[in-house]
Amino acid sequence: MNRRNISFHKMEASGNDFIVIDNRKRVVRDAAAFARSACQPHTGIGANGILLIEQSRKSDFLMRIINSDGSEAQACGNGFRCVGLYANRVLDFPNSMVFETLSGKVSAKVTKNSIRVNMIDPHGWKEEIKLSLQTAKGHRTLRGAFINTGVPHVVFFVENLAQIQVEELGILIRSHQYFKPQGTNVNFVEVTGGSSIEVRTYERGVEGETLACGTGSVASAIAAYLTGRARHPVQVETKGGDLLTVSFQVDGKKISQVHLEGDAHFVFEGIIPSRLSITKLA
Repeated sequence: MNRRNISFHKMEASGNDFIVIDNRKRVVRDAAAFARSACQPHTGIGANGILLIEQSRKSDFLMRIINSDGSEAQACGNGFRCVGLYANRVLDFPNSMVFETLSGKVSAKVTKNSIRVNMIDPHGWKEEIKLSLQTAKGHRTLRGAFINTGVPHVVFFVENLAQIQVEELGILIRSHQYFKPQGTNVNFVEVTGGSSIEVRTYERGVEGETLACGTGSVASAIAAYLTGRARHPVQVETKGGDLLTVSFQVDGKKISQVHLEGDAHFVFEGIIPSRLSITKLA
């Protein structure tokens, strides 16, 4: 096989889909350009982002997360689960592993039915922030909570979640001056039981609503607990219909030892031949 050929696996966790590549030999060199091309749904492979496994001197490997717009993310809970399964089943790493990310070290444990990953300790908690928005229907004021679970998330508790205009509101909130310059991810949450919630997320970097967001599920679960709306551990139902479990330790308002558990799946595998133009971006 030509060394410029790129082998990949398409994977998904809760409907969040990724192109996963063993990049320890640097088959992908310009990750941003590659992601922008490969993630296109009609002219590329199609995905929310790419996940690269690279060499590390500190852990089992380094994981890089490149969004479909070419920006690099610090954390991705669903991506963590996909990479844990990929590293175990394809690259023969052990069931328990530790890998580097831009948000810090992450440990993953792969079992027969699920992948459990630890998330960084959340920070930046604000129980209430107020945003003024100018929408197509006029001026609106929204009150939500803010927390960083590896990446920034704002959380709004709503009723009738299915009726929320996630795309319309999400793009306005994501780039609101309150969150400049980096912007934020946006979550709309409906409490459905004593320890269960439903979440819809507008993801920064994807620039649209996704079927699930791991860090958003964690942010929403913690916000629901800290505002007295749900007990922990919290069961999170994503737009894609999957159920995720978010567990954590509590000391007053301090949250630590956060874990996200759910499954992940291989969709297909393939090779991008060196003769195809997409590999010019590698």
